[in-house]
Amino acid sequence: MYVSELILDYVEHLEVEGGRSAKTAENYKLYLERFVEFSDDIVVEKITTEIIRKYRLWLNRHKNDNDVELATITQSYHLIALRGFLTYLSKRDIPSLSPEKIELPKVVRRQVTFLHYDEVARMLDGIALDTEQGLRDRAIIELLFSSGLRVSELANLNRDHVNTTRREFMVRGKGQKDRPVFIGEAAAGRVKDYLAGRLDNLPPLFLSYSRNNTPSTSGEYRRLTPRSIQRIISKYAKLAGITKHVSPHTMRHSYATDLLMNGADLRSVQSMLGHSNISTTQVYTHVTDEHLREVYEKFHSDTE
Repeated sequence: MYVSELILDYVEHLEVEGGRSAKTAENYKLYLERFVEFSDDIVVEKITTEIIRKYRLWLNRHKNDNDVELATITQSYHLIALRGFLTYLSKRDIPSLSPEKIELPKVVRRQVTFLHYDEVARMLDGIALDTEQGLRDRAIIELLFSSGLRVSELANLNRDHVNTTRREFMVRGKGQKDRPVFIGEAAAGRVKDYLAGRLDNLPPLFLSYSRNNTPSTSGEYRRLTPRSIQRIISKYAKLAGITKHVSPHTMRHSYATDLLMNGADLRSVQSMLGHSNISTTQVYTHVTDEHLREVYEKFHSDTE
């Protein structure tokens, strides 16, 4: 059987039996289609370590539509998808290369970018609160910093999802896993202010004000997109004079870093972020090194 004949079966397996999101499954499909492009749709029985070696070289030299080479982490995603595909074949007793034969490249983790509280405060101070849009933007930034939500999770919230009285609610994150989310009084207050200023009864928690003329009863046409949230965060970061790249995920990094610097343990932060593996959360430990040094200098006794 050819690789292309089995991709759809594997993608459906990822969603139904693997519990992966539709977005993840779609990404795996794209990665495998790239392998089909490289191999000219090889028969699965003929996949060898030599073909994998040449594929890795091909990925390393491959350029996207913007003539940019693939990042090392992106190359890894392609190999992870292929290894998962081979594992799937093995479970179905379809002869092919053993998935253990694919070694993943070592990826140097990028330095985590995060904001200190005073930088977040400067962003908030730059928001005019005399419009519904301003109230929305303030609520978005407060909620991201207070909750550590992924931008997709924030965009998918409906107004009845967020309990501003108890200041906690449930979200469904990656892998369709539910987790509790807690927010501070300031964030809850800003969400209340925004909803109190709304003149509609549409379900989405955050609305776009550039798409308000399309008739609908669901309100989905007005739901603010992750891309729009990115633009909002970038706008206020620039207004605050912050020169580093700031995204919704930067706010998530800031949330995690703030918790760790104030004494939270790594396992708790892992749960609050919705990480399935503690190694993913450990990326934040090095950003607190400077803080630990400050603690050392302040509290450790010197011999002289």
